[in-house]
Amino acid sequence: MTLLLESKNIGKVLELKLHSLGIETIERLRELGTEETFRQLKKIDRKASRALLFAIEGAIQDVRWHNLDEDRKTQLRDFYDEMEKKLNL
Repeated sequence: MTLLLESKNIGKVLELKLHSLGIETIERLRELGTEETFRQLKKIDRKASRALLFAIEGAIQDVRWHNLDEDRKTQLRDFYDEMEKKLNL
């Protein structure tokens, strides 16, 4: 098992938020996936940002979020924008 803090892009604050959701390891994070994890985070942190979404994906892929594939970033941007629309209705 890999602890969250051992993963790229996860600092203490994000680790605490993930722990509050019952996510203790990178393996569990991968099981849930980026979008589902972010949906859950958004419920407890309305200000969760697009950068946080990218950080989660980067942790899952084990790369710095700045180095994510552009196609995946586009998918995540679209997901984030759609979530924001739903929340602002």
